[in-house]
Amino acid sequence: MLTYFRQRYPTRIEIDEDGNTVEVPLSDPMLEAKLHIALSTDGRHWFPLNANEPVWDQWMRDPYVRRGPDGVWRILTTGTTDGYNRDASGPGCFFASSKDLIHWNDERTLPLMEEVRDASGNFLANNIWAPEWFYDEENEEYILIWSSSFKDAGWKESRLWYSKTKDWKNFTPAKVFFEPPYSVIDGTLLKHENAYYLFHKEEEFGAKTGERRAIRLATSKKLEGPYQIVDGDLNDGQIVPVITEGPTIIEDPENSGWLLYYDYCMTNRYGASFSKDFLNWEILDDVHFPADARHGCVSKISSEEARTLINEYNISSSTDK
Repeated sequence: MLTYFRQRYPTRIEIDEDGNTVEVPLSDPMLEAKLHIALSTDGRHWFPLNANEPVWDQWMRDPYVRRGPDGVWRILTTGTTDGYNRDASGPGCFFASSKDLIHWNDERTLPLMEEVRDASGNFLANNIWAPEWFYDEENEEYILIWSSSFKDAGWKESRLWYSKTKDWKNFTPAKVFFEPPYSVIDGTLLKHENAYYLFHKEEEFGAKTGERRAIRLATSKKLEGPYQIVDGDLNDGQIVPVITEGPTIIEDPENSGWLLYYDYCMTNRYGASFSKDFLNWEILDDVHFPADARHGCVSKISSEEARTLINEYNISSSTDK
């Protein structure tokens, strides 16, 4: 199951040689920032439900949907129109839970950066982007990870932050999770054997750094780090082509290895790469995704659950819609 939202970007942000932000218009922009679902049997060919229209009329971006050890599905999303939520509790993200992926309950905003303030009590963070959660089996608790920046744009000098909870009601104060020597967003975690793999987007571009907006990898023996950056074989350390974001990873259902998904955010395409060892990645050509899919999350569901979703929303026979 692939959960995602849809977008064609209206502009491409560039930094000129003087450090000024320049927005270059892109053709045919659109935005459907609501929950979409697609299904696949091989992880490569995806068919959207509900004719690639939303399955829930709730504003959200970057929907991360996973099932907890208690069988409950929980969603975390960037929850406002511009990715910010500057209310009395500071920036927040959207949360909800479900037992069947159809009926969602307990909708609320989580002000995860509420306690991160300056000496005068002012909020330091301006945003919470692409929040995800990971279940820590050893300590029987959930760890929430997201990116935040203290600058005027969410991608500027951004760091990954985290908070922990056992009951989704009480959360530990936010702390920095990953602080590499570059701006970082879109972190996603995988545990394999005795190691943790942190896939993330390096978000650097401009006259000084060049075009460095793609997926990287860091690893650790401990969930809370520290994480060591892996030097990939592309683009001086990256592991997939430039201008990609929103990684999500699963064990390949067809072969012995792993599938890494991401979207080519400025060229309106979705893609996947295959690896046997997390280090060497092959871009897959024979893949099909729903049109305009952005920042997906892939989960394994049963055949019975798939039939329930198909009966509720129908399935499209084409990926062109």
